[in-house]
Amino acid sequence: MLTLKTSDLSPMQLQNYLQYAIAPRPICFASTIDSEGNINLSPFSFFNMFSTNPPMCIFSPARRVRDNTTKHSLENVMEVKECVINIVNYAMVQQTSLASTEYAKGVNEFEKAGFTMLESELVTPPRVAEAPVQLECIVREIIPLGDKHGAGNLVLAEIKLIHIKEEILDEDGKIDQAKIDLVARLGGDWYCRVNPESLFKVAKPLTTLGIGVDALPISVRNSSVLTGNDLGMLGNIEYLPTNEEIDAIRWSTAVKDILDATIGDEMNRERELHELAHQMLGLGNVFDALKVVLL
Repeated sequence: MLTLKTSDLSPMQLQNYLQYAIAPRPICFASTIDSEGNINLSPFSFFNMFSTNPPMCIFSPARRVRDNTTKHSLENVMEVKECVINIVNYAMVQQTSLASTEYAKGVNEFEKAGFTMLESELVTPPRVAEAPVQLECIVREIIPLGDKHGAGNLVLAEIKLIHIKEEILDEDGKIDQAKIDLVARLGGDWYCRVNPESLFKVAKPLTTLGIGVDALPISVRNSSVLTGNDLGMLGNIEYLPTNEEIDAIRWSTAVKDILDATIGDEMNRERELHELAHQMLGLGNVFDALKVVLL
């Protein structure tokens, strides 16, 4: 394993390693305005939500690595403590990237990137009409993390109004994760797209208490077939099956075929049962998969 001491790396080297490793990162497409009315629009991948009560997002306009200068977005929110965080989807990603060009102060990136300015209801900076979600925010605090090349400045933005395009909502009025078609930043020039083909669900143990991987037999934990994801799914089950439930799975066709074909061959029996359990887990049949590995 390559081990690096951060103090031995240049800011450019640090940026390269960290931006490739800490990814994907959601994109804050922030519209801001200065005290003279100059509008700025710029994307930031140092961004996320950090609270729901109050609803808070943080983005970080870092000092430029090459020359330690600050960005117009940072200067703007220091003058006018308002911003709009426009969420970026695939349909606007190329234009969003164009808006990151370092145009001179006073140049409107809405016009340069071909976006439509939409008047905000509460704050002064305009919204991006093309964005599927637009968050009108009041800047509560700006926290500088340093004064050297690459140092971040945390902009704490409290969300006051949320605008959502109806076409990305489901029948219950909630955002449909498959419809919003989000994109995120990776390292270098790389992005990723959150489309239906890349989506998957993981059951969250919020109200349940999983048995844990440590409750599984050693032979299961050390299986050459079952993956870490498999073990995590098995460990997320709330209780172990009873002996009667385990015994009943013997009579399913797939299990019975394995048991009949491996009489006297314990090693292959265990491997084949684990392979069957792996297939069952892939189909979401977790509890039956646990019964199979406990045979």
